[in-house]
Amino acid sequence: MIRHLALALAGLIATAATPATAQAPVRIGLSAPLSGPDAAFGQGLRQGAEQAVADINRAAGGRPRLVLVPTDDAGDARQAVSVARKFMADGVRLVVGPFESGAVAAASPVYEDAGAVLVTTGASYSPLTGRGFWNTFRLGPSDAQQGRAAGAYLAKTFAGRWVGILNDRSTFGRGLADAVAAQLKEAGAPEVLFDSFPRGTRDLADLVARLKAARVEAVYFGGLAPEAATLLHAMRQAGLGATLVASDGILDPGFTTMAGTAGEGTVMTLAPDPPRLPDPRSGKPVPRGPDADSVAAGAYAAVELLYQAVDRARAADPKTGRIADVRKVAEALRSGPPARTILGSVGFDARGDRTGGAVTLRVWRRMPDGRLDYAGHDTAEP
Repeated sequence: MIRHLALALAGLIATAATPATAQAPVRIGLSAPLSGPDAAFGQGLRQGAEQAVADINRAAGGRPRLVLVPTDDAGDARQAVSVARKFMADGVRLVVGPFESGAVAAASPVYEDAGAVLVTTGASYSPLTGRGFWNTFRLGPSDAQQGRAAGAYLAKTFAGRWVGILNDRSTFGRGLADAVAAQLKEAGAPEVLFDSFPRGTRDLADLVARLKAARVEAVYFGGLAPEAATLLHAMRQAGLGATLVASDGILDPGFTTMAGTAGEGTVMTLAPDPPRLPDPRSGKPVPRGPDADSVAAGAYAAVELLYQAVDRARAADPKTGRIADVRKVAEALRSGPPARTILGSVGFDARGDRTGGAVTLRVWRRMPDGRLDYAGHDTAEP
């Protein structure tokens, strides 16, 4: 992890030494939930972005190259729009965030109209990068990418056996289920049952009876932890031992309690574990909880990506640090060579989704102390 950071900074030091970066500082905005229910994530995003700016400026060895402008959007769509308008009025044209899908969906048109690029680390709603915006990039896997990875896993692992697909009738759950179904169809192994039930449903006996009658050996579920746990209990009570496969929508601290022994063997798609940022070279160690730790490296990488894209595109005015042509920055992110970051090599496709290595698969196992955990339990990837 520290080696990866050293390699990334080595690249940045080399870049910073070129005449193209001898310029006034470039401002990067951070739109993050610094308050509200996702504040723990927001603080991690801020800490990661601040450390990236400090490290890049230190690597430059002289005049600061970047200035971070952190702003609280509270994870709220309307407030994210207000933040976007403020950034645009202040001339900030490079943005890390927002974090939540709803906030990105609301703010993206404002950034596009004004000519700004944003790199979000957390929003997973698939259509965010499919709406034709030239300026929106996503570091984490989309729901569609998770669905395709799950479908490929099912097609390979359960080849010649029956698979069922369920969802919780939400936009999130149905999108995942549709992506899995499309992948299975492409592999020539379509599901034998596609069904749904609303969130909060407690009695799934009839649905599980249909799964059992279809002789499924694996069930994909698009939805969240409470319904996944309910489905697992209903399956096991009916004597159906089919493997449950789901997305990181079930990544809830209460999943182990809700699912209990029925959760063992559940397969889950999610982003690879992010590296933990090492402590800053100057100053005291920064305490971070699990939520903050899970996103700090992504924010660090987003700053790295924007900085390197600006340099490749020679997009900043040397005297003012303002971005002369933001579309050149977007083009450098989308079609330029993959950038070296703390997350490893990062590139983007035409939609703005990260290419390669965006999804991993883990299996929940029972630990010696009786609890369920997925950490370190990789399963065979397609």
